[in-house]
Amino acid sequence: MKISILGTGNMGAGLAGALAAAGHEVALGARDPAKAAALATKIGAGAVGGGIAAAAALSDVIVLALPFGAMAETLSEAGDLTGKVLIDISNPISADFRDLVIGHTTSAAEEVQKQAPQARVVKAFNTVFAQVLPQEARTGAAVQVFVASDDAEAKATVAALATALGFAPVDAGPLTNSRFLEPVGAMNIHFGYFLGRGPVVAPAWVQV
Repeated sequence: MKISILGTGNMGAGLAGALAAAGHEVALGARDPAKAAALATKIGAGAVGGGIAAAAALSDVIVLALPFGAMAETLSEAGDLTGKVLIDISNPISADFRDLVIGHTTSAAEEVQKQAPQARVVKAFNTVFAQVLPQEARTGAAVQVFVASDDAEAKATVAALATALGFAPVDAGPLTNSRFLEPVGAMNIHFGYFLGRGPVVAPAWVQV
């Protein structure tokens, strides 16, 4: 599958490497095309890198590996997103990583859907640290990825990607449930960085 990743930070780079290793065709996009091209060269496996619009045009599945504050500008640069699956992995957190800047009555994912109404937005991977994206980092535990969307086909596509990367996808319902998933992501950040667990923890829903 061809997958474009907009963003070259820790999560963007980590997902790009993991997806390329799983045999997917990866295109990276950034405001600085040279940065995306350099990361693509580092990843290898046929990955390519360039500008936001160029990368977005190459794939029907696009990972928005961006801070929430950069989302609107990036979406405006991305071009026609009609019918494309947009995977929002963001948590709308404050600069000090301690608080959510929106929530309860909306979510980052819902705001993305408003900005790209013709796209099919899926919330996923927001509760996973970059450090646990490589499969070798998860040999001792199955890590869940919660997947929320109003589009059943898009949700199934993202669940299949999560499975291909060795994660356990969990159907988290409609996109409005991102209002609950994003606080879970924020709590995971607190466990990882403020409560001493390190960025190698992840939440799980367990059937008892």
